Amino acid sequence: MDKLAQHRQVIQKILLEYRDWAAGADRPGVQESVAFDEERDHYFWFRVGWRGKQREFEVMVYLRIEGGKIWVEEDWTKQGIVNELLEAGVLPEEIVLGFQYPTKRPLTEFAAV
Repeated sequence: MDKLAQHRQVIQKILLEYRDWAAGADRPGVQESVAFDEERDHYFWFRVGWRGKQREFEVMVYLRIEGGKIWVEEDWTKQGIVNELLEAGVLPEEIVLGFQYPTKRPLTEFAAV
């Protein structure tokens, strides 16, 4: 299996696990959802619905693949999606912390671009 296919598979597995775990929470009217766009390589876990009279829409995790690297654009998990990616065998140099300002990225153990 090539690297792109592996990255897609790992991302989808992790996000589905998060969605399934979060679906067990008591949030009537709020749906845990994932969206996978393999054509453009964008991957989301989000919440949508209504809690009483308040609209709820939150992007919990947004990942994308570009240039052979997984870009972490949004991550509101407690344990950190990066830790899950590393445990699944993704190398630090294959991960970009897209939410970090570009000049700060070289100061991390991850890819700068």
